[in-house]
Amino acid sequence: MKNKVKRVLIGRPLKNEAIGEEKFGVLWGLPLLSSDAISSVAYAGQEILGVLLPVVGAIAFNTLTYLSAAIVGLLILLTLSYRQTIDNYPNGGGAYIVAKDNLGVLAGVTAGAALSVDYIMTVAVSVSSGIQQITTAYAPLYPYRVPLSIVLILLLALGNLRGIRESSKFFGIPAYAFIFALGSMIVTGFLHVINRTVPPVSPLPQAMNPLTTFLVLKAFASGCTALTGVEAVSNAVPNFKTPAVKHAKTVLLLLSLVVFVLFGGTSILTNYYEVNPANGAVLVQVANEIFRGGLHFMYYFVVITLFIILALAANTAYSGFPMLISVIAREGYAPRQLNMRGDRLSYSNGILVLSAIAAFLVVVFSADVTKLIGLYAVGVFISFTLSQSGMFMRWLRNKGKNWALKAFINGLGAIVTAVAVVIIAIAKFTEGSWIVVFAVPILIMVMLRVKKHYTAVSKQLKITPEELSIVNIEKDTYRNRVIVPIESVNRASIRALRYAKTISDNIIAFNVSIDEENGKKVRERYDLMQTDIPLYIKYSPYRKVVDPLLKFIESTEYDYKKGDMITVVVPQFSVRQWWSKILHNHTRVYLQRELIKHKHIVIAVMPLQLKDDDYVLKRKKTSDDII
Repeated sequence: MKNKVKRVLIGRPLKNEAIGEEKFGVLWGLPLLSSDAISSVAYAGQEILGVLLPVVGAIAFNTLTYLSAAIVGLLILLTLSYRQTIDNYPNGGGAYIVAKDNLGVLAGVTAGAALSVDYIMTVAVSVSSGIQQITTAYAPLYPYRVPLSIVLILLLALGNLRGIRESSKFFGIPAYAFIFALGSMIVTGFLHVINRTVPPVSPLPQAMNPLTTFLVLKAFASGCTALTGVEAVSNAVPNFKTPAVKHAKTVLLLLSLVVFVLFGGTSILTNYYEVNPANGAVLVQVANEIFRGGLHFMYYFVVITLFIILALAANTAYSGFPMLISVIAREGYAPRQLNMRGDRLSYSNGILVLSAIAAFLVVVFSADVTKLIGLYAVGVFISFTLSQSGMFMRWLRNKGKNWALKAFINGLGAIVTAVAVVIIAIAKFTEGSWIVVFAVPILIMVMLRVKKHYTAVSKQLKITPEELSIVNIEKDTYRNRVIVPIESVNRASIRALRYAKTISDNIIAFNVSIDEENGKKVRERYDLMQTDIPLYIKYSPYRKVVDPLLKFIESTEYDYKKGDMITVVVPQFSVRQWWSKILHNHTRVYLQRELIKHKHIVIAVMPLQLKDDDYVLKRKKTSDDII
């Protein structure tokens, strides 16, 4: 049943050879990898106004234009920088690989940790912002914003678990629809400005406080969320069809052009259609002002596509995070399970981890964009800085054609983004960025500890060719002694005893009873079998199960000799119904967990599959049921 549901939701498994068919070109790569950057248009300007408007009043709109210009300039610089990253590191990993290769392991792990945090925040912020747009347009849904956000995250995870090709088409069409909708709004809005048909604006608060440098920097920090997602293309280069580098660079250029037009256009329009962020999503209010003269269907089209692109903007993280974490896992700095592809050739474990953590943040912060935005952008700008610094060092070492110009671009990018990191961290510290400031170092320590563990395991398991050549399997053959723990005499325990006969002549059955009466019953039933396998019964007044067995092995009664191997064959029945599992104790799990600590003990599980409850109760017992 579970497999059938899985096949319906995810689809049939794909062979390894199908990986080439799962890659995308420019047409579907652009919406898939740019949805985060494009969607940030919906809340970057809004967050800037949210900082300025309550303090300086209507002056905020003019300041928004200048800050938007600065952010667009930074976008251009990052675009030039990441084109060079794509050229030199076409195997993905982005900032992590660049920093690790040129600045050392610690810098690489820092970039990987910071970018991982940013991807998680991308999902939480984008989904929450998408729900905010809907609740602005339809207020009765506001109390349900958290469960609606969780449902969206589940849908995103499901879509990505179906594979790269399907998800690119599923998430790509809404992105193009949003570009068209917002482009139409910008054109129509400017036509109203040219024709002087802009509706009068509601009175806004006048300046109550001076426009200070700190206030401007704080607003700039909020607006920098518009740049998140730019690095996703460099992380996902291996997902492009051949020639991957050319396609990735084209997508990065188109992404930057789209963000430039949409973010720049909406920022300028907001000066003419002055709306208050306190009344809800800014773009929704601007769209209402622009289209309320008879084009209401376009207003709803903008609202719907805005909601969809914000919800699907998280898909950029679903494209980037699994690929990034797989590279990190491949190098031993994250659990290796994260480097495994699922049934549909996507990194399914990475998708599930991303979804789980993002959903947790949505619940903790009540899907509040303003609360979540404080945690946003710090991580990505740390990765920006380390990536640009790494490329700068690469040019200084290797030089090459036009290396001075390339080094200048990356060096300038490193300086500007480093300054942005400081601004964002300080300006947003009390709003939540302190969590990221502390979380990234903790994540770095965890990643280094994981690497240390894998290194230690590898060192202990490794055997050189010289050592292999002198191994004598026959010489190292162990004498096998078998113990079959039985709770009672039943079909499962008898099956285990029969199996034990096939692997050794030295077998005992072992029972732990909590009282003598129970032990007596087990003895009476066991004697009815007339087997030559001896039964040892030990009483455990403290209800321990493993301790009596270990003490017996070490006692003179068992006569264990050093070098002997002991195979413990554990009888285990399995039930059909998933809910039935909670009705049975799981002694086997505890037994295995304790016995595996002893290197001379081998654990084997002898299964017995039970039939469905209704089937057993309705049918009559036959001779086939007798063992």
